[in-house]
Amino acid sequence: MNRPQRHPVTLADVAAEAGVSLATASRALHPGARRVRENLKAKVRDAARRLNYSTNVQAQAVASGTSKEIGLLVHDIADPYFSAIAAGVMRAADAHGLLVTLGNTACSPEREIDHFTALRSRRCRAVILAGSRVADAKLNDALRAEVDAYHAAGGRVVIIGQHRLPVDTVVLENRAGARRLAQALGDLGHRRFGVVGGPADLLTTRHRLQGFREGLAHVPGASVEAVVHGDFTRDGGHESMGQLLAQNLTLDCVFAATDIMAVGAMAKCRDLGIAVPDDIAFAGFDDISTLRDVTPALTTVRLPLEHIGETAVDLVVTAEPHAAPRLRRVKGEVVVRASTPPRDRR
Repeated sequence: MNRPQRHPVTLADVAAEAGVSLATASRALHPGARRVRENLKAKVRDAARRLNYSTNVQAQAVASGTSKEIGLLVHDIADPYFSAIAAGVMRAADAHGLLVTLGNTACSPEREIDHFTALRSRRCRAVILAGSRVADAKLNDALRAEVDAYHAAGGRVVIIGQHRLPVDTVVLENRAGARRLAQALGDLGHRRFGVVGGPADLLTTRHRLQGFREGLAHVPGASVEAVVHGDFTRDGGHESMGQLLAQNLTLDCVFAATDIMAVGAMAKCRDLGIAVPDDIAFAGFDDISTLRDVTPALTTVRLPLEHIGETAVDLVVTAEPHAAPRLRRVKGEVVVRASTPPRDRR
């Protein structure tokens, strides 16, 4: 006797499993649709995972690793940091005959999960998550559930950032880079520091601040006088610098957690007639291409951003089924420029 063949799981099956209407199930699984209450969205997603549901487009291609589409999710494509990584991803993908579908999460972990779900439904060969992981355990668990379901269907995930999920990861050594930067600034005679940091819940912010403090611990008399958190944007740096200056501290140097924040912070100083670096020195992190047009030239920690994107694609195309997660570590290089002259020359 032949066994009856199971029909492919449909959206109607998911709706029935979750106990919701077909329309609600559709909206819950598609980020661009009208909002669905979080409790209903969770029920639908749980049902979809239990049934291993995903739209059947290209399903066989994903299972065999022959799909030509990969997804790339970034926090903010307008940020030169992410646009450089995206350029590396796209160049490497093109060399392998792959098409890149780009998603912008606006630095929202919830939106990242929504976009990941959408890419999973497209049956992409792989998804690259470029951007800091967060400290929130519930959000990490929610993302991991999506990743596990995607893996079970034959998909691959690569993360650029911190190794927090059991997937291939391009690990950026933010802590070590910030540590070396702090020591270099200490060698230049700077002792009193302010920090313009990114969002406090992002691990990139935490690791860079932690490394910076560790570096200063080896500099006699050095200290972080104040830390102000803001968005990882030019405007975030501008606003945070205003808050830092309002504290009326005597500072030798400001460390901005990213170059783009440093650009905004330096602009705030110009607005207030504070000379950089004569009145206050500045250092950033990333070495984005925008720095070519910044005066004075910004001291920073250089990351090979386009190469990082290329490395992520290499992890995609060399992946083997059921292999253990691989790590590719990327070190930052301290680049001292005119924004941090020795204190005795200021």
